[in-house]
Amino acid sequence: MAPQIGELIERIRKLEGELEMELATRREELRFSLINRKVLFEQEILAQHRQLKTGLLRYLLQARLRNLVTAPIIYAMFFPLLLLDACVTVYQFVCFPLYGIPKVRRRDYLIFDRHNLAYLNLFEKINCSYCSYGNGLLSYVKEVVARTEQYWCPIKHAQRLLQAHSRYSHFIDFGDAEAYRRELEKVRCEFNRNGGNK
Repeated sequence: MAPQIGELIERIRKLEGELEMELATRREELRFSLINRKVLFEQEILAQHRQLKTGLLRYLLQARLRNLVTAPIIYAMFFPLLLLDACVTVYQFVCFPLYGIPKVRRRDYLIFDRHNLAYLNLFEKINCSYCSYGNGLLSYVKEVVARTEQYWCPIKHAQRLLQAHSRYSHFIDFGDAEAYRRELEKVRCEFNRNGGNK
């Protein structure tokens, strides 16, 4: 990898650290804390949140017709998502140990914490859980596929990717045949590099 690219990656990591510090400051402003993956709000804030909750009947009566009509279509996607989840999980549990690839921990990607928000009613909490599952699942699948790509074909594309996965920055440059032959085995085994899980 070119030194300039390494420097840029290091700057990105530093910015990610700064971002996490700003998010922690914002959590303090909103008066909640995270302890062992649990969200804890101050009692005064919980009381304020409960006052802002929309009742179920009012929520349904105020819902747009298009939202009510399309909801069954949206929720029907739950079954393909479940199938994808099962297939990818079985895939990595069978194949990853054979190649020495560390398994991706689902719990790092499937995060369900919005149910802790007292200002959401039951329907809103169900909607938030559904979206958390779908987006978390796709992030989990992306990491499983990224690790697979790192093992089988760790070569960057000639064209710029819109959203590169967590492993991509350490792939071998497109068109660098010598580096590919020289570094393939090394890149295949370096799962402790990069920001993803180990």
